[in-house]
Amino acid sequence: MSLYVMKFGGSSVGDTERMKRVAGRVVEKADEGHQCVVVVSAMGDTTDDLIDQAKLLNSELPAREMDMLLTTGEQISISLLSMAIQALGRKAISFTGWQAGFRTEPVHGKARINDIHPERVNEALAEGNIVIVAGFQGMTEDGEITTLGRGGSDTTAVALAAAIKADACEIYTDVDGIYSTDPRIVKVARKLKEISYDEMLELANLGAAVLHPRAVEYAKHSGVPLIVRSSFNHNEGTVVKEEAAMEQGVVVSGIAYDKNVARISILGVPDVPGVLAEVFGALASEQIDVDIIVQSGVMDGKADFSFSVALSDRENALRVLEGLHSRLPYREVTSEENLVKVSIVGAGMVSHPGVAAKMFLVISSEGVSIKMVSTSEIKVSCVIDGDKLHEVIKALHTAYDLDTAEQAVVGGPQVRR
Repeated sequence: MSLYVMKFGGSSVGDTERMKRVAGRVVEKADEGHQCVVVVSAMGDTTDDLIDQAKLLNSELPAREMDMLLTTGEQISISLLSMAIQALGRKAISFTGWQAGFRTEPVHGKARINDIHPERVNEALAEGNIVIVAGFQGMTEDGEITTLGRGGSDTTAVALAAAIKADACEIYTDVDGIYSTDPRIVKVARKLKEISYDEMLELANLGAAVLHPRAVEYAKHSGVPLIVRSSFNHNEGTVVKEEAAMEQGVVVSGIAYDKNVARISILGVPDVPGVLAEVFGALASEQIDVDIIVQSGVMDGKADFSFSVALSDRENALRVLEGLHSRLPYREVTSEENLVKVSIVGAGMVSHPGVAAKMFLVISSEGVSIKMVSTSEIKVSCVIDGDKLHEVIKALHTAYDLDTAEQAVVGGPQVRR
């Protein structure tokens, strides 16, 4: 008997028919003689609908109350799925994140997991139950409900798999594995049989929505075998593991993009020691993550620099900078939206010069200007205008020889060109 953690996203449990399909898939696994813990997200667009309702009542969206609100979406899913599994003749019990033992830091909206006490989960398994756990949520030591941020159900699943020493964590989604890029954009994207933790972590951090970055971090740190597969078919998925075999001739493994990007520029800043520390220290104190930073040359003792943040953090970042103006005199602050970060990732890039140059050439050939660049040993990222995103992604995919003759599988049926 093996112990599996199975995670199903919102699209997999989007309505009652899909919920029944998931229940059947879980029971099928249990009938094979395995113990099953199932982590689920809120149904379909539930989270977005709740946010929209909250905005109608309060434009400020108080963080604590948003966590109270949004955690109800997963609670609906776990109770319905438990009922569906019981209807198929199996014992099942549902737990919220805090009932399952998730203890988090006291940060609303994007808390990190401090510890997991899975005693109730283990007891329920020992009693022969299929255990259903709400993803995306936890509780602080002093009893405050928190959420782990969008996509946090992946993190819940992997962290729980590590805590209960599961044999594997399977992430079920509407695509049947990890592709070289978004198969909704490139219909001939290449499905990867396996990918390394490091490559997957880069792709996830750079916008590939199939896995949450913190989930990959947990899997790498804990050595949890991670498998991404479709909830709509039984096709073989993609294995994420420590070392992955590199396909012959493939230098770039994947192409990711992130539309949640804003660029903020601070112009006419005094070129004195400590300026950057003060600016980015103030942003960090407000839990604002800064991605790419570019500083221009100095003129008349003044410098300009730009940085990118998540679009959702743009207003808060501008507010922080406005608060610094009295003690950090600058000429002005500007910001840009409608941007996207496009990235190429591949372990083979280390030993192949010219990979970045090819990326720049392809983007320029599409008539698109590059605004910011960031590199590491296994990735190159470019911030560009978002108007020609699809054309750029398709051109890069072809340029790095990632196109295949097969059609990507999304949501079960084949995607047509």
